[in-house]
Order: sequence, then C-alpha cells, then structure tokens
Amino acid sequence: MALDGSAKHKSVESMSSKPMSILWVLLLVLGTNIVTVFLFSGPLQFYYHALQSTIYSNPQNVQSPLPSNDLLIAKLNQTQQELLKLETELKSSKQVAKNLAAELVHTTQLLRDSNAISAENIEDPWLQWGGPNRVFMSKELQDFISGKKLPFGRNPNIGSDTIYPPIGHACAIFKGDLNKYMDYKPGQRCPDDEILAQKLMLRGCEPLPRRRCYPKTSSNYSEPYPFPQSMWKTPPDSSVVWTAYSCKNYSCLIQRKYQKAFDDCKDCFDLEGREKTRWLNGGGSMDYSVDEVLNLKKNTIRIGLDIGGGTGTFAVRMRERNVTIITTSMNLNGPFNSFIASRGVIPLYITIAQRLPFFENTLDIVHSMHVLSNWIPTELLEFVLYDIYRILRPGGLFWLDHFFCIEDQLKIYVPIIEQLGYNKLKWFVAPKLDRGPQFKEMYISAVLEKPLERQ
Repeated sequence: MALDGSAKHKSVESMSSKPMSILWVLLLVLGTNIVTVFLFSGPLQFYYHALQSTIYSNPQNVQSPLPSNDLLIAKLNQTQQELLKLETELKSSKQVAKNLAAELVHTTQLLRDSNAISAENIEDPWLQWGGPNRVFMSKELQDFISGKKLPFGRNPNIGSDTIYPPIGHACAIFKGDLNKYMDYKPGQRCPDDEILAQKLMLRGCEPLPRRRCYPKTSSNYSEPYPFPQSMWKTPPDSSVVWTAYSCKNYSCLIQRKYQKAFDDCKDCFDLEGREKTRWLNGGGSMDYSVDEVLNLKKNTIRIGLDIGGGTGTFAVRMRERNVTIITTSMNLNGPFNSFIASRGVIPLYITIAQRLPFFENTLDIVHSMHVLSNWIPTELLEFVLYDIYRILRPGGLFWLDHFFCIEDQLKIYVPIIEQLGYNKLKWFVAPKLDRGPQFKEMYISAVLEKPLERQ
C-alpha cells in the first residue's frame, strides 16, 4: 500500500510539472520576441543601423554608443539625492500643515469662547450689539457705519479701497438713545430731538452719525440783521426753533439773569449788560483786554479759537479788530450756536472732550474763559491742554482766562500747565472772593506763548 501511494504521488507531481514546463517555454519565446522587436523598431534601432553602416565596417572604428556604468551609477545617485530631498520637503510640509491645523483649532476655540461671553463682560461695547437679549442696530445706523467701497478701487491717499464713516466710540454704550436718534424716515423731516442729540454728545457719543433727513426750521424764519449791526443787536425770535429750551424767546433769556435758578452763562444773552464792556478794559491783574493781549504780538494775530465762548462776544470783539475767531459752544438750555451765528461770527458745535478739528501749528491764538476748570477730569484736561498746544503755531498765544480751582488743587494744575513749556507773558494767581474767602477758591489768569522751538 505504501508503494502504491508513493507511485501515485510521483505520478501526480509529473502531471503537474508538465504544464509548468510548457508555460516557461511560452514565456521564453514571448520574451525573446519582445526584445527583438524592441531592438529593431524601438529606441535602440539607431544603434543597429549604425552598426550596419560603412563607418563601422572596420572593427577598429567601432565604438559603443551606450552609456558607461559609471555614468549610470552617477545618474542613479543624483536621482536618489533628489528623492531624499523631496522626502525632506514632504516631511516639512506635513509639519506646516500640522501647525496650521493646530492654529485653526485654537482660533475656533477662541471664537467659541467669545460667543459664550456675556454682554456685561465684553470690554468693547460695539461687540455687544445683536445676539440674545441684546439691542439690535437700526437699519439707518447699520447703513451709516458700514464700510463703503470706493467706486474706483483702492485710493493711495487713503491706503484702502474702503471708507468707514466715523462715529464716537462711546455711542455704543448708549444703544437705546442712539437707535432712537437714528429712528427716522430717510428723505423726510428729522425728529425734533435736539435734547437727545446733545445728551449723546455730552456723554461722549461724538461725532454723532450723519442722518439723511431735513432739520426742522422756524415756520416764519427771518433773515439776520446786516453786518456790523448784527454784532450787537439781539436777533429775531423767528431765527430759532425753541422746542428744546425752557425759554421760548430771547426776552425770556435776557431776563434769566434775575432768576435764582442756575443756568449756564445766564447773563450772556443780554447784549446791553455786562457783555457790552467785556474784554474792553483790563480792570486789574486778573482781567486782560483784547487790545492789551493783541499788543503782545503786533499785527500777527489773525485767526484763532475761543473754547466755550458763550454767545460769541469774544469773537465779536476780535472781529472788530480784524481777527477771525471760531467759537465752540453747546446749547445748554439756550440757543447759543444760533445766537453766535446771528451775530455774524462762526459757531462750532463740539464738546470739550472732542479733538479740536484743526491742523497742528496753524492758529495764532486760543482763548478760553471759565470753561477750562476743575470740573473736567484731570487726565482729560491734560489731553485738552496738549491739543491746544498742538493747534497753536510757534509764537501763538494761549489765553487762559480765569481758570477756576480750589487752593489745594494749585499743586496739581500749575505743574500740568507748566510742563507744556509755554513762555509766561502774563501769569497771575489770585483768590476768587465773590463767595467769601472761607471757600478758598482760586483763579489763574495767564497769557502763554508757544515757543518757536521746543527744546
């Protein structure tokens, strides 16, 4: 049985080896044919024909056109080096991609965290618009503050292809009032909301956004008086929209000086009263006349600014001497800006906190009476004083007229003023005694000259 099994096994092996042998023969024949075709019709046919030419009939002239082994090895080495370099670059790219992926994950997490922050904890008030339980911007406000693409693309003077209309940063803090201010129908009459607008400005929402509506005017508006008569004549009541003020005519404003209730500059509208002689006479060490100050810089004071100039009497007094003065003023329960304009001088409706809209080193004189005082936060006051220095030309004058403070505060305010480096043409510090010496109130009056060259 064993012998029969062994013979049978060998028979099976023999039978299985025959197809394999036949297969090898077929592969050998096929491979030979492929090589033959390649040699005589492929890229190497050139060498075959060359060998048949006469130049190679002499065996001594026959040279092998095939590349040498050394050259092939050099090529292979070069290819290997290039592959290694490519592998290194691929590894570097993989690391860069890995780093970018990590940054993307980090940024995504930051965005998720920022969305989770409550409105009370967001430092930038503009980020508090929208979202759950938040105030949404009115359409007109969105239309105004959104970036506006320039019609001709990027402007090299701007350095951008987009303009962003300015609006005070603090406007975002008072969203309800701001949305109310911007709630109107474009192309129609603006709401009668002077009180709201001024309240926003005084709280730091300045500049206010522009609006596409028409301001209300008096139904029986009268033309102003001709110049120079207009400088010292009370304008007609019909030149003002009175709805924002407790007084409804100029007679009421003039009589306000007899009332005990406090109002800003309560006797300023009486042009036949104290205004008529203001800044005409020096009257002592604290009071300087306009002629006295102008004589300090003969014929070189031409243009200037009066900060908080009431009803514009300082500007009128200077215009009588051919000096052009712009007067900043707010409408604190009275039409101060309308009154200034009616007198024939220029009003500027900005608060004390607003950056002065003048280029540096341009104005001959800046004057301020009573407004620059200790009611202004000290740091803000310092910014204001530096801004005044900025717009004055070298040799220009800063007339600080009756700066008010308490005696103990002199050690704060005097160094702040002196650090600016003005030349003190006039400087006087004296008690303010109208309420009595027990209050220890003080005035500083000074005329300061900006140096021609700061050391």
